[in-house]
Amino acid sequence: MDIKLFFQYLDSLMVKPNQKVSLKKDFETDYDHKIFSKEEGAQMLQAGIENLAKMQDKLYAHNRHSILIVLQAMDAAGKDSAIKHVMSGLNPQGVKVHSFKTPSRDELDHDFLWRHYKALPPRGEIGIFNRSHYENVLVTRVHPEYILNENLPGINSVEDINDEFWERRFKQINRFEKNLTQSGTIVLKFFLHVSKKEQKKRFLERIDDPEKNWKFASADVEERAHWEDYMNAYSAMLGATSKDNAPWYVLPADDKWFTRLCLAAIISREFDKIDPTYPVISETERAKLQGMREKLMSEIDKNGNVNGND
Repeated sequence: MDIKLFFQYLDSLMVKPNQKVSLKKDFETDYDHKIFSKEEGAQMLQAGIENLAKMQDKLYAHNRHSILIVLQAMDAAGKDSAIKHVMSGLNPQGVKVHSFKTPSRDELDHDFLWRHYKALPPRGEIGIFNRSHYENVLVTRVHPEYILNENLPGINSVEDINDEFWERRFKQINRFEKNLTQSGTIVLKFFLHVSKKEQKKRFLERIDDPEKNWKFASADVEERAHWEDYMNAYSAMLGATSKDNAPWYVLPADDKWFTRLCLAAIISREFDKIDPTYPVISETERAKLQGMREKLMSEIDKNGNVNGND
């Protein structure tokens, strides 16, 4: 097991700022199994989950930073299972998952980032956006007619939604995330890169396995017909919005266990960078604690015995 080689590999998954991205050419969907085995990966994942639990406790006590994890992917790429496995050791009171669906009428009457602002994690907590504000430059780019529902000034027809429109929206997102990072939120963004072949396999499993039927939606197959359009939209988005303060990582998603391992390792590494610590109390507060300890140790129970050495 070559840990150094693995971390070098993780670095290769990060989209460089202003990189001209081609998902087909630049990033693999499958892990080549050369670094370590699935069994070794399982051990590393467990260690990573345990480390995340320790760091979450410090994050809450430190109360200086929050973590925002953004997950984007094509259907059946494994976002839900990644959240379930990687976050399994965390205290659920300090983690909130938001899955953004089609915006409501009220949400459409505000700017497209409004509903995402409301869901941001407070200091000391972790927020996960399972689909996110990036839907507004992905689904809407493949289906620009959806933009018309926003009633934006100057946008009267699909013909008004040009390249300049998307560039402005990318800049809005970059400003939004820069503001977050300057206020103490660590923004980590992951695209789970599944192949069209693997997606088909997982769709068929959902159809053929009665226990997975509930996961299947005919709309997912309909969106599959726009695969190339989505790849182009993702490529443009990744290149325009991966910044030093809020980078994108493109995780190979054909092997779910490897996707989860990469996700846990990158989050854990970013936790280590901010190095949250438990607060150190003053000498005055320490003296008060010692006084409370002595008081507790000197308690007398109802039988007249000194209570505190149970």
